[in-house]
Amino acid sequence: MKTILSLSFGALLLGASLAWAAGPAADPIIGTWKLNVAKSKFISGPVLKNQTRTYSQSGDSISLVSKSVGSDGKETTTQTTYRLDGKDYPVTGAPNWDTLSAKQVDSNTTEFTFKKGGKVVGKGSRTVSKDGKTMTSRQSSTDAKAEKSEAELVFDKQ
Repeated sequence: MKTILSLSFGALLLGASLAWAAGPAADPIIGTWKLNVAKSKFISGPVLKNQTRTYSQSGDSISLVSKSVGSDGKETTTQTTYRLDGKDYPVTGAPNWDTLSAKQVDSNTTEFTFKKGGKVVGKGSRTVSKDGKTMTSRQSSTDAKAEKSEAELVFDKQ
C-alpha cells in the first residue's frame, strides 16, 4: 500500500512539475496577423490600407508590434507589452491613447480599455476564431478633437 501511495504521489509531482515547466498556456493570439481589408468594416474615422500585427508571449506578458498604413499612405508602428490583469500598460506610437488595460473574457476573447493621460478614450475587444485562423478586433475611441472612430477589423493568421 505504501508503495502504491508513493508511486501515486510521485506521478502527481511529475505532472505538476511538467505543468509548471510549461508555464502559462499560450494565448491563441500569438503569431502574425494580416488585416483583411475586404472583410473589415470602417464605420467611422480613419480607414486602413494595411496592418500587420505580431504578438509574442513571455510568461504571462503579451507583446504586440502593429505596423499600419493609413488611407493617406502614412505608416505608423504601435508597440506595447501587457498582461491580462486589468492594469494599465504603456503604449507607444498610438496617436489616440498612451496606455491600455486588458482582461481575458474567455480562452479566445480579450477586452481592452484605452486611455490618454489617464482618461478613458476607447474600448475594444479581440476574438480569435475556434480554428485559430481568423481574429476579429472591434474598437471604438475618441481622439483629442472629440472625433469618434469605430471599426471592426478582420485579420488572417499568417
